[in-house]
Amino acid sequence: MIYAVGMESFGKEERSDEELLALSITHPSYFALLVRKYEAAFLRKAVSIVRDEEDATDVVQEAFTKIYLNAKKFKTVEGAQFSSWAYRILINTALTQYQKRKRRGAVTAQLDDEIWQLIPDKNLRQFEKKEFIDEVASVLSRMPAPLARALNLFFLEGKTQEEIAQEEGLTVGAIKTRVHRAKKEFKKIYETLSIKS
Repeated sequence: MIYAVGMESFGKEERSDEELLALSITHPSYFALLVRKYEAAFLRKAVSIVRDEEDATDVVQEAFTKIYLNAKKFKTVEGAQFSSWAYRILINTALTQYQKRKRRGAVTAQLDDEIWQLIPDKNLRQFEKKEFIDEVASVLSRMPAPLARALNLFFLEGKTQEEIAQEEGLTVGAIKTRVHRAKKEFKKIYETLSIKS
């Protein structure tokens, strides 16, 4: 299991994936149920794209992080289910990883036809911007949760420090300090990841 979370606190009640995702926004432990349900299938799909088990595990972890960070953006509409939305995030994350490995010369295998059909630009140019966004999400996933959340709200969602303070129940001064610390932590993690690449 990628995320080791105690499951003993959950009852036998059956909830839809969409309900679990909505509940996880205020009660993060519910997200563990979604992880447990999808992680094996996600790992198989990621391996089929990146062709490496270790990279696939990283892809799945990043995908779950992105799903969790973007939970508020998921809208239940007819014909759109959590699973299709989540798989799209997983596949985009895996394709970005595939492209990184390909540029480093670490990939020689071709993508499966099923995945290839999902890509409108066969040269994968549209993934360059997406790759940058994915790198940011990757760094955020490695940061302490309060710092990652502060950066996500401030830079990615464009909220003011006053709005974040109100949402988090903190003073504006505390948020300014948190954003400052988060920027330093982000830079440190980003530089560490850049050296590894």
